[in-house]
Amino acid sequence: MAGAEEWIRVPVGDDAGRWATRGHSRKVLFVVHNVTSATRLLDVLPLFHDDFRVQLLVTCTGSSAFRAGVAELLAETGVPVAPWDQAVRTSVDLAVSASFGGQLRSFSGVLAVLSHGVGYPKRLGTPNTQHPTPNTQHPTPNTQHPTPGSEAAEAAAPVFGLSPEWLLDESGRTVADALVLSHPEQLERLRAVCPEAAPTGVLAGDPCWDRMLAARPYRERYRRALGVGRAQRLVVLNSTWNPESLFGDDILPSLLPRLTSELPVDEYRLAAVLHPNIWYGHGPGQIRAWLDRARRAGLTLVDPLHGWRQALLAADAVIGDHGSVTYYAAALGTPVLLGAAPLAGLAPDAPVHAFVRTAPRLDPTLPLRPQLTQLIDKHSPLPDPAAFTSSVPGESATRLRRLFYDMIGIPEPDAPALLEPLPLPPFEPAAHTVPLQVLTTLLGSGEVSVVRYAGPHPAPHGTGETHTAVHEDTREQSQLSLADVLFRHGAADDPRFGSPALWTTETLARHPQCALAAYITGPGTCTVRTSDDTLLHLRAEPGADADPAACASALYAWLASGKSLHEVVAQGLTVHMGGAVHRVRVVRG
Repeated sequence: MAGAEEWIRVPVGDDAGRWATRGHSRKVLFVVHNVTSATRLLDVLPLFHDDFRVQLLVTCTGSSAFRAGVAELLAETGVPVAPWDQAVRTSVDLAVSASFGGQLRSFSGVLAVLSHGVGYPKRLGTPNTQHPTPNTQHPTPNTQHPTPGSEAAEAAAPVFGLSPEWLLDESGRTVADALVLSHPEQLERLRAVCPEAAPTGVLAGDPCWDRMLAARPYRERYRRALGVGRAQRLVVLNSTWNPESLFGDDILPSLLPRLTSELPVDEYRLAAVLHPNIWYGHGPGQIRAWLDRARRAGLTLVDPLHGWRQALLAADAVIGDHGSVTYYAAALGTPVLLGAAPLAGLAPDAPVHAFVRTAPRLDPTLPLRPQLTQLIDKHSPLPDPAAFTSSVPGESATRLRRLFYDMIGIPEPDAPALLEPLPLPPFEPAAHTVPLQVLTTLLGSGEVSVVRYAGPHPAPHGTGETHTAVHEDTREQSQLSLADVLFRHGAADDPRFGSPALWTTETLARHPQCALAAYITGPGTCTVRTSDDTLLHLRAEPGADADPAACASALYAWLASGKSLHEVVAQGLTVHMGGAVHRVRVVRG
């Protein structure tokens, strides 16, 4: 708990009237439980923009086991942060929370609670609150209580946010003055399990979902931001938190080396969306350490706060579990394959339960690529996920702002209620710094088929010649002396490398066994030097979006077979990868 000396003095505090420039504003307090709930509050924060009558504040309950990352996120908002002790002693007109964690009835003003996921599907006990939890108040030896964390315990736990244990305080009063629901089915469950709280239910949609719907026209931009080629399939790996999730059940750790070994890197793009409780519970540095080789094999770790929705919109398939993000993916119509599907922790009458029970399952005993191919090619979107995510799609901004201002007791602003558009993520193409096994086949005059695998397991059986291509910055430095093709990425004018021509000269001198060195200067360009000191420039023609390193491997395969350099200089190189054909000009340096 913060001491009084840590309380803020502006815009609230004992002497705030002396220091605040605008001292008569209505106070709206955002109550943060952890990073996960904070992200949903950030969805609705713009509903108060441009209103000089409202002063925003934020506080953290301190009740979550997942406290890391909260202070940084709150600082990023720029909204004054009141310590919890001060927040509960400050007169506010409205408190807004996206979780039931903490002593929410401590505030003076009215309270609105939103879901921080899809509806209210999960069972969860009530730690760190003053709410009574069944069968835990007076534990005695030799009882039949389920072991904490077991499936039986999850099945016995109340539904988070939709049960008396969460909705009512110890005196039987409702915790929230308004419980925001996205679909009437939640109101039906509320009436059935806690009729006392039913009057607080307000159908106001899902702002997270509405932001995704508004961003759907920009799918191709999100794909380009992730460096997904026109013929590539983006597979997003998604995991919620807890031991039974995709990440926690040892499925994903065993799956990743198989995915990078069985899926050609130029035909499949891999990205991972992990629950913020995984990121901040174990630490971002630890997550990066656990997934180090997968990242060097091309896996992108998507920002769990600002980039996960864009990744879902860009995806061709999702391998997920019982979490809300996987359900959102299904609601978007994206093919979903469940790698983990525990049912005990889900409310049996929730739509998410029905989805997890019936969705296609990943079979880890079978090859992965045929499963993904069948999933995508034979996919027919399920109607229920989209229907149950929100019964009023596109209306959450209008409905939520109306609710909030009614609770404050002042008229809404005249301007329309609007949510923030999803930002365009930074350009983050796949980075392959593990040694690549390259299979090539000559198809015709200047035509080469290229299939590259990132291991660590042997590549699937295929026809053609095999060579090794290695990034200069590979951690597997011993492989540099075995590489047939060495490559790196850099700006053409990077003074550290002198120039592309100088780098290729130095690289071949340093690794005389190497047959070709390629300095990649952009998405469609690279400078190449062969072992006989011939300098070449490869330039992709319009419409080609192949990795220049793959084009360099195609050129190596052509020359290694004894074919004429003059032929590809004269007519160009045609590179076949998966279902795409890329035309590349070869120009002498």
